[in-house]
Amino acid sequence: MVSTAVTTEGVLQRARAGDGDAFAELVAPYRRELHLHCYRLMGSLVDAEDLLQETMLAAWRGLSGYEGRASLRAWLYRIATNRCLNAIRDHRRHVPAEPMPPFVPPEPTRRGEVTWLTPYPDSLLEGIPDAAAGPDARYHLRESVELAFVAGLQLLPPRQAAVLVLCDVLAYPVAEAAAMLDTTATSVKGALQRARATLARSRAAAAGDAPAPDSLEERVVTRRFADAFVRRDIAGLVALLTDDAWLAMPPAPHEYHGVPDIARFLGVSGGWRAGRSLELVPARVNTQPAYACYLERQPAGLMVLTLDGDRVRGMTRFHDNAMLLRYGLLA
Repeated sequence: MVSTAVTTEGVLQRARAGDGDAFAELVAPYRRELHLHCYRLMGSLVDAEDLLQETMLAAWRGLSGYEGRASLRAWLYRIATNRCLNAIRDHRRHVPAEPMPPFVPPEPTRRGEVTWLTPYPDSLLEGIPDAAAGPDARYHLRESVELAFVAGLQLLPPRQAAVLVLCDVLAYPVAEAAAMLDTTATSVKGALQRARATLARSRAAAAGDAPAPDSLEERVVTRRFADAFVRRDIAGLVALLTDDAWLAMPPAPHEYHGVPDIARFLGVSGGWRAGRSLELVPARVNTQPAYACYLERQPAGLMVLTLDGDRVRGMTRFHDNAMLLRYGLLA
């Protein structure tokens, strides 16, 4: 019986000799997790797709320089991480234009910074290993994909975000993360400490104690939300919100925090669509419940819910219909 290591070495040698099919076979087990890695660092599904392709091209061109000192997986993560950092440094992040609403919105509570944030379909998570099964990771796959986590990463200095993902999500030792980033272990430890503190604060302000995915508790609260939303029942929607609830609408920077401000926005937007048919179709992104929205049978964005027990703590309404259609999040 031929060992897996021997088989992989044979594929590696063929790939180094210029066999494209062998290269595709070599990297296939890592494509999905590398795509997710790029998404975490960039916050954008569109950018993740571009950076994954850059990573694959760089790996193909640099395969002759791979000496096997690190695992192939770690070598690919090194390339992907640095490609993402280069893209951020060079201002190559895809930032959609701010949409113009068809009504005059009330003054927002504040203007958000992460207008490039996009959702990540749960279907793309299939087959990705959960590094948190090991003792050195701080985050399980589910929580490391949630919108609050990904948005929090975008507010960190890029290298701090990279260090936190490599060490606390992917469970790479500090020394190995330092090698990936061409820096020292001391530098990584300092960046990791600062990143942990900052992210903990941002996640505490945004994340809730969500019920288990697809549980009865989750289904009950999401159905109540959908029923009230379709009926334009502002009072019913407000009754579902936690006191510290928030509403964000990427790529629009408008954010509404607290029940009174959210109610004002819902009153204006609900009044605008009065008399128009609205349909919500259940979806799932970032391991969270969501609804694809259709107004008069036309795509009208994606609403992602952040739950806290039997209440709604956050609503994130994504308005980039072209992107949502491209990735199958709208029909």
